[in-house]
Amino acid sequence: MSTLLRLLPFLRWFRGGYTRATLRADLVAGVTVALVLIPQSMAYAQLAGLPPSCGLYAAFLPPIVAALFGSSYQLATGPVAVVSLMTSAALAPLATAGSTEYVAYALLLALLVGAFQFALGALRLGLVVNFLSHPVVNGFTNAAALIIATSQLSKLFGVTVDEGHHHYETVWRVIVAATHYVHWPTVGMAALAFALMIGLRRVDRRIPGVLVAVVVTTVLSWAVGFQHDEHTALGSVESPEARRTVAEFNRLTAEKNDLEKLRARPAALPPGHPASGGTVCTACHAERSLVAEPPAGVDLVAAVPARVLPLHQRAGLIDARVAELTASLSGLREELRGMRFAAARDASGGLRFYPAGDVPEGQARLDGTWRLRVGNGKLEESKLVMTGGGAVIGKVPAGLPGISLPGIDWNAAPRLLFAAIVISLLGFMEAISIAKAMAARTKQRLDPNQELIGQGLANAVAFVSQGYAVSGSFSRSAVNLQAGGATGLSNVAASVVVGVALLFLTPVLYHMPQAVLAAVIMMAVAGLLNVHGFVHAWKARPFDGVTGAVTFAATLYVAPHLEWGIFTGVALSLGAYLLRTMRPRIAELSLHADGSLRDLVRHKLGRCEHIAVVRFDGPLNFASVSYLEDEVLKMVSELPSLRHVVLAAHSINEIDASGEEMLANLVERLRRTGYGVSFSGMKDQVLDTLQRTRLYEKIGDANFFSTEALAVSAIFAAAHLKSQEKDCPFEPLKPRVPELSLHADGSLRDAHRHHLATCRHILALRFDGALTVASSHYLFEKILERVVAMPELRHVFVAGHGITAIDPAGLEMLRELTDYLRAQKLQVSFSGFKDDVLDALRQSLVHDVIGAANIYSTQARALAAIHARAHEGSAERECPLTHVVPHPDSHRGER
Repeated sequence: MSTLLRLLPFLRWFRGGYTRATLRADLVAGVTVALVLIPQSMAYAQLAGLPPSCGLYAAFLPPIVAALFGSSYQLATGPVAVVSLMTSAALAPLATAGSTEYVAYALLLALLVGAFQFALGALRLGLVVNFLSHPVVNGFTNAAALIIATSQLSKLFGVTVDEGHHHYETVWRVIVAATHYVHWPTVGMAALAFALMIGLRRVDRRIPGVLVAVVVTTVLSWAVGFQHDEHTALGSVESPEARRTVAEFNRLTAEKNDLEKLRARPAALPPGHPASGGTVCTACHAERSLVAEPPAGVDLVAAVPARVLPLHQRAGLIDARVAELTASLSGLREELRGMRFAAARDASGGLRFYPAGDVPEGQARLDGTWRLRVGNGKLEESKLVMTGGGAVIGKVPAGLPGISLPGIDWNAAPRLLFAAIVISLLGFMEAISIAKAMAARTKQRLDPNQELIGQGLANAVAFVSQGYAVSGSFSRSAVNLQAGGATGLSNVAASVVVGVALLFLTPVLYHMPQAVLAAVIMMAVAGLLNVHGFVHAWKARPFDGVTGAVTFAATLYVAPHLEWGIFTGVALSLGAYLLRTMRPRIAELSLHADGSLRDLVRHKLGRCEHIAVVRFDGPLNFASVSYLEDEVLKMVSELPSLRHVVLAAHSINEIDASGEEMLANLVERLRRTGYGVSFSGMKDQVLDTLQRTRLYEKIGDANFFSTEALAVSAIFAAAHLKSQEKDCPFEPLKPRVPELSLHADGSLRDAHRHHLATCRHILALRFDGALTVASSHYLFEKILERVVAMPELRHVFVAGHGITAIDPAGLEMLRELTDYLRAQKLQVSFSGFKDDVLDALRQSLVHDVIGAANIYSTQARALAAIHARAHEGSAERECPLTHVVPHPDSHRGER
């Protein structure tokens, strides 16, 4: 069953009780989404440079497939603004927008996007989208929203301009054109659409404002004759300049079309050709020129010999000539679009068009200003289009799209591959972000890899159903959720409604003003603007804010080449990641007031002269080992009194061979120059590596500690032997050796801390900590200090219940201490050893040196045994330990 659900994930819709109420909710939500989807899909298709019908086709079958094979129940797939904009940017260098070749390239791009997404999903590589960090996506999305919105300005003003090399150049051309001429009825239609969408949203968000605006403006356009076009022959245009310009425009357009066909034709030099290894075309002609005018009646593509074509392509002559023609045609288009005409009826009742202000007297002049409609293709001289009104959608082919494998020029695939990858990642990231936001509300569990499969299949279906690349839509998904869509069946219902519209409603779409579609697009992308995202990223980490801002600025600058904006952001993100990996944060730690060890620079803490605790925040691999080594050695050189280095390793989550080698060399180098080295908090996976390479044995088990505090406590004594340091910040962590005396509650406590009097003949001490090679000398020195300071001392008693562990060095110190004190005519006793410490004493024979009679189980029993002997002949009047001593008979014979 699990395999079946993985292959057919839509079966999950009907598990857990799919009721009539659920079906009703899905159908209502589907119809609601369709009311937004139909106008948006046509608007986004025009944004992509495609006919509106392509948007409807992309809104028919692809959303059904995405819903059936995706994992989100509410994600509404279809044409979206950002993907449409990137489609236009990817295809613009290859073909003229709206042309047959352009549509074919759009289908190929959808297939490449689908194949890449499906491959990622099938290989469970959905995490690859993490390369697009949130600041990069936010910066790109904000820039794309501005680009999309400003790309619609020409439709709002009713002007037409050629696109510049950069988007800002195009916007400037629109502004310049609008200063010379604005079609105010077009502006009025857009303003009405904005007013309806904004007003209805404020009244009730459940009202489909987009649909209402489209219906009202379409009906109004039909009623007032918003589109006012006339078809006329070139001979009816009474302007020699216009006739000459049209003829030149058509001639250059024909040449450009032929060269583009020639460029698209596969060409390769035959093996052994004399120019096969060269880079400059000199085998067929000496000069860098391309004569593209074949004899009359001979087609250019057929006239170019097969041996010449690869040479021209290798030299870049075809591309160079196409670029020249494109520049020339742009100038001619601008000249033709700038011409204004007045229409008048001649004696026969036909229309003739004169330059504005040059209508002969006596002619019946028509109201309004007329313009020559000039597109990217040739002008039909027998049927020129003169427009005196606004632009409308025009004829939309009726009927459902056919399912077929379109004829594709596969030679363009390599040129589209990079754009396809960017669209795949960005489109999926937008889709999965929307899906996650909705899943958080519906408590649905998402599978990003399954969603990739669904999106990939949807784009593949767009390829065979005459659509274009699709993705998840934020606005339509929100509508679906708000309308009560419970399963993916709501998206299937929405697509069915689109199919009904394709079958029966396309005639009513004819009069829809293009300015209204521009308004729909601008309203939709307004939700993509997110200035707070930049502020939030800056607060999280300033560099992330900079990355988002740079991505935003770069995308605006390079538009319409949007992929370079994304590439800039990704390069910044990866560069910052590599820099952080190569130079992770290194902090020297000191004791904070809350008892933890923290960055001494950040918290302005004191520094110990003899112990440096260094924390390394990052993986210890080939990229960072040199940095850690350099920083540690630099720190050592700057601290002349340093004796011990502790590497706090709890932030090191991995180590490779380079890191292990560096640690070995660093430890050896520091020890060779007299420094101690210890490690704290090392993770198990790192310890495993050190144990496999036997570096753990080389460093020594005694030099590994679970926490920094334990490490400092263990090494404090050895590092501070004969030290003159005052006010060491690690003082609270040093092993405590308090002198004990009787407290008011009847227990033995720290005499100094509680201001208690001490016995003149018995030195009672307690050692708190591990008695190891690092601390044993410290205990020895502390006892000697007190012995010298007590001239009447007779007995040294050490309470050992605070000794947590002991090593051979600690055992040897106890033996030496016992021998030394006895040599000074002092008695020695111990009490409260833990079982493991006592076992170590017995195994090392130190137990025999001390003597079983001198080892007691508790402090009270020890004092009961030694108090009388220590006070024989004493002049001490009131010993503070007297009341600790029980009656001699109560513990007779006990040890």
